[in-house]
Amino acid sequence: MSDEETLEQEPATTAAGGVGKRLKQAREQAGLDIAQVAAETRIPQRHLLTIENGSLFDLPARTYAVGFSRTYARLVGLDEKEIVDQVRMELADGGERSAAPAKFEPGDPTRVPGRGLAWFALLAAVLLIGGIYAFYSSYFSPGLGPAALQDPKEQVAAEARQTDAAPAQATAATAVGPVIFTSEMDDTWVKFYDANGERLFEAQMAEGDSFTIPADADGPQVWTGRPYALAITVGGRAVPKLSEEDEIVKDVPVTAEALLARAEQPAANGG
Repeated sequence: MSDEETLEQEPATTAAGGVGKRLKQAREQAGLDIAQVAAETRIPQRHLLTIENGSLFDLPARTYAVGFSRTYARLVGLDEKEIVDQVRMELADGGERSAAPAKFEPGDPTRVPGRGLAWFALLAAVLLIGGIYAFYSSYFSPGLGPAALQDPKEQVAAEARQTDAAPAQATAATAVGPVIFTSEMDDTWVKFYDANGERLFEAQMAEGDSFTIPADADGPQVWTGRPYALAITVGGRAVPKLSEEDEIVKDVPVTAEALLARAEQPAANGG
């Protein structure tokens, strides 16, 4: 058997003994087709097929593999915990194999740095040499540098004022700014509402859709069953997701201050 034939058969062998085959067999025994499963679970068909083919690493993230497989197992009547444990085991086994260093073959054109990288390295070296030359020139020959544009005492005072103001400015900058939620997958249901329960936004968000929390919203909160599918930024800064697990979150504050506070807490970073 040739090497190409061996490589072509390996994915089928992996899927044959894995989570993918178990879920597929359970689906067929339940008389469901892939479109019905997608409609019931709100999981895109391409992700369901990826799972059934045993290609868990082709999903966007580890949490997707765990969450989707749990939901799939629930629909077709398999033990959710057993499926999740098997998914994690397959991901761990795959991670160990992928962590092995790739073999470098001398002369392999796919592993030799390209011309663009070589030019970039040359430019970086020139800039570094220029910077060193400028430093030593100004250090050993200070009279050759440009004349001072400001009285030294005034310059020191101005720098001190800037240093004192920097922490306050940084705090103010991080405390304000638009809060934006962006869906990383299709069919992500989410509802935003204020402290009085008034709806701000509710929709099945497609991949790439986003919603900006109104700046004048009174105590905005969120409710969703896919917190791991919603990326969050505050003033352009990425902050941790509300959760990395397949769970329902509700009545979670989503003001800039609340989300930034979560980002500073180790427990929040873990979901």
